[in-house]
Parts: sequence; structure tokens; C-alpha cells
Amino acid sequence: MTASPQDPDPRAPDGAGWRPDLVAGVTAAAVVIPKAMAYATVAGLPVEVGLYTAFLPMVVYAILGSSRVLSVSSTTTLAILAGTQLAVAVPDGDPARLVTATATLSALVGAILVVARLLRLGVAANFISAPVLTGFKAGIGLVIVLDQVPKLLGLHVEKSSFFADLVAVARDVPHAVPAAAAIGVATLALLVVVERVRPHSAAPILVVGAAIAVAWWFDLGDRGVALVGEIPRGFSPLTLPSIDLAMTLAPGALGIALMSFTESIAAGRAFAHRDDPPVSPNRELIALGAANVAGSLFGAMPAGGGTSQTAVVRSTGGRTQIASVVTATIALATMLFLAPVLAKLPNATLAAVVIVYSIGLIQPREFLDIRRVRLREFRWSLVACVGVLILGTMNGIVVAIVVSLLSLASQTAYPKVYVIGRKRGADVLRPLSPEHPDDETFDGLLIVRPEGRLFFANAQNVADQIAALVREHRPKVLAIDMSRVHDIEYSALQVLIESERRSRAGGEIRWLAGLNPGVLEVVRRSGLADELGRDRLLFNARAVIERYQAMQARAPAGAANEAS
Repeated sequence: MTASPQDPDPRAPDGAGWRPDLVAGVTAAAVVIPKAMAYATVAGLPVEVGLYTAFLPMVVYAILGSSRVLSVSSTTTLAILAGTQLAVAVPDGDPARLVTATATLSALVGAILVVARLLRLGVAANFISAPVLTGFKAGIGLVIVLDQVPKLLGLHVEKSSFFADLVAVARDVPHAVPAAAAIGVATLALLVVVERVRPHSAAPILVVGAAIAVAWWFDLGDRGVALVGEIPRGFSPLTLPSIDLAMTLAPGALGIALMSFTESIAAGRAFAHRDDPPVSPNRELIALGAANVAGSLFGAMPAGGGTSQTAVVRSTGGRTQIASVVTATIALATMLFLAPVLAKLPNATLAAVVIVYSIGLIQPREFLDIRRVRLREFRWSLVACVGVLILGTMNGIVVAIVVSLLSLASQTAYPKVYVIGRKRGADVLRPLSPEHPDDETFDGLLIVRPEGRLFFANAQNVADQIAALVREHRPKVLAIDMSRVHDIEYSALQVLIESERRSRAGGEIRWLAGLNPGVLEVVRRSGLADELGRDRLLFNARAVIERYQAMQARAPAGAANEAS
């Protein structure tokens, strides 16, 4: 619901009704339309495909989506992934077959998202970890920027691998077309300056308009500058997906669907105000799926929520999806009336637009932040980035998912086991650390605390860590504080039982403390509770210390025998 008069949103502009959304929609159109055209070229498609994608998918999402301001059309990541997959399906670039392949790819992406909703897979929004996604997007950004540099300079470079293309571009720079390079570099510089001075402004449409005027006035088409060329007016003819192409495109469509959903959820949540309804992952699956299926019938490429264009909507006062409807209406007007004018647009200008709005995918500061906090995740982010550069963009998704799963597996398979001490002079128990060298420990008592779920993959590792601590400290009594273990799986329980039996046979004493109700019930059903007896199942670590100190005070020499 909207903010009440008693609790207005300080970020919302003054005004009422549809006027703020009208302003936001017009401003967003000035950003979305040039970018959508540019992203179509990233995918190896005609620029009009970008216009199709900025129309129908945006309208469908506006009707069905759960985010009030998410702007849905093409994005940098989706464009490069779609282009990679289309190049595999239509290697000869046949225009008619490319149209069918695009429709098929978008329909597949939409169908996968709808099926994911039926299976309640909204949790997939968190399927790729944030550090891995940082690395993946940086790799994508580097690939896109390198891909656009030849267009910016009027060069033609045969695509190969990232590093081979890098060498080829560096070698061919002296052969750049002067006029194309001039307008491309000028566009790039102007966009960079304007974006620094006034972020999220209408700079793209102004720059595109200026480039068209310059190209027409100086007749740049006759000076070796590649232009967009003829753009058909109106809608693309109704296009049905191809079953034959679907088999080839299906694996790539799965990755594109995942990225569309992940990006959209991230953008929707990032720009939600506190009084907005929560973004619903399962509803987003339906909305994005329907948007892609509808768009596929009229020539649109795969679509998703864009962070930068959503930022424009929010920063210019957008409150509801009326802003997106306004943007889509302007895209429709552009298709119907401005197509002949856009034919004079230099490809170098589009390349500059792509570079400026793709460079944001590369975030060195995020890498540094990750490295400062967690070195392991920093390494995963680098692996994801290099994976894209070496294996390609589509395989990069597989790398990102695998790396995320490996990161999760490494964290769950190697949980920490802490030695617990007490803050001197206070009733505070905490893990021993160099930051607190004064913390108390108790001669003859070792309290260890494993953390997280114990299951087949990590049980032996936890047991080995505890055994190493026992060898180091040689306690009379080992107390395992289970307060941070929220669940224990059967295999882990067997390891615990076997460890208890070995310690008993060797004359060692073990206590268990802090079992939550679920874990305690499992321990009881297994018979371990009966073997331990009530005396060795304690309420928490404080009870462990109290009982051990009481035993020491009563009978220091016979405490071990009493405990057993």
C-alpha cells in the first residue's frame, strides 16, 4: 500500500496521482530506449528487437509483477547470454532463422520461469552467492566491453576467445576508421561526463539524437561510418517458436532464465521502499515468465528487470508500474513513427552506450570489500570471473553455479569447533581468541562448541577437530556444548555415539550440554541418552562449569570417578 499522509515517504516527490509516474516514465524512456537498441546489437540482433523488448514485456510485467517500480526490458547480462546462445543455434546468421531462434529462446526462458513457479522454486533467487555473482558479472562486463571496442573504432574483428580477441583488437587499433572512432569516442566521453554530473539523466537519448544529427549533417555513412540502417516500422510479425531449435537452445535458456530471475529479484528488492509490499519471488516467476512468452511472439529477446533503468524510475519519482506503461508507450511510438530517423544512428554511438552502461558490471570495490571480509569468497569471485573469460559467457553460468555450490559445500563440510572460555569477572561465555587473552579456562575441563548442522559430510571432520583439541589440552572432562547445533543427521549421530564409546573405553569422560529439543529427541531415540545418563546431559555450558567446580570443591581427587 502507499504511504499514509501521517507517515509519508521522505524519498517520494511532492505531487499526487499519476503525474510523478508520468515524469518518471518519460525520463526512463529516454534511458531505456537507446540502451535497449544497443543491447540488441550486443546479442547480434537488429536494433528494432530492442524496441520490441522495451514494449510488450514491460507492459505484461507492469500488470503481473509484485514490484512497484521494477523496469523490465533487456539487460546487459541477458543480451550477451542471448547472443552467445543465438550464435550457436544460428551460426550462419541467417536473418529469418535468427528471428525464429530469438522467439524460441524468449519463449523457452518464459516457460522455464513459469514451470519454476509451479514447482515453487522462488528460492532459486539465492542460487548464486553474492561474491560469485560479483565475479560472474565482472567477467561478463569485460567480455561486453571488449566486444564493443571494435564497433566503437569502426573495426571488424573475427570473434574467438576473450584473450585472442584482446590481442586482435590491440593489433588492429591503428586501422580504426577515423570518423567512426571520432564519433564513438566523443559519444563515450560525453556519456561518461554527463553520468558523473547527473546520474540517471536523459543523457542517452540526447546523445543518440546528437549522433543522428551529426551523421546526417556530415553524411557519415559515405565516410566509412557504419550506420544502423533501415528499421521496419511497427510490430514484428507474429512468430511462433521452433521445436527443432528448442532442443538446441534449451540448456542456454535455463541459464538465461536463472539470470533474469536473479537480476530482477535483486533490483526489485534494492529499490523497494519501506512501505511497498514485499517483492514475492514466486509471483516474480509468473510475471517474468509471462513477459518473456508474450514478448517472444512479437520478436522480443529475453527480458528481465534492469537495475539502472529501475534506478531512473525511482530517482525521478516513480511510484507505481504506471511509469513502466508510459515508457512502453513511448517505445511503441518510437517503433511506429521514429524508425526512419533511427536509421541514421552510427553503430559507434550504440557501442559507446553499451560500454558506458556495461562498465558498471565491473566493480573493483566489491572485490576489495569481499577480500577484506572473507578471503575464501574473494577467491571464489575471481574463479567465477576468470571462468567467464576462459570458458565463455554461457559456460560462465555453469561455473558460477558450481563455484557457489562448492563454496557452500566447503563451508558446511568444515564447520568450526571452538574452545569456550569465560570472560574474567563476568558471566559471559565465548570462544577463546587472541583478542581476549584474559578469558578464563578451567584446569581439567575442556568445553568445545561445534556450530551448524551436523551431517554425513562434516561429522568426521568435527570429530577429528575435537580429538585434536583433546590431545592438545588433555582434560579430565570433555564437555561438548551443542547449543549451536540446530540439527544432527543419522550418520553424524553414529559418529557421536562411536566417539562416546571409544572415550568411555579409554577412561575419558564426556558430557553433552545445551541440546535443543529436536537434537535431544534424536539423542534419546538413539539410546545415547540412556548410555550417558542424566548426570552427563547438562542444560548449558554454564551448568557444565558449575557442576565441574562443585565436583572439584567436594572431592578433587575423585571427581572423575563421580562424573563417570
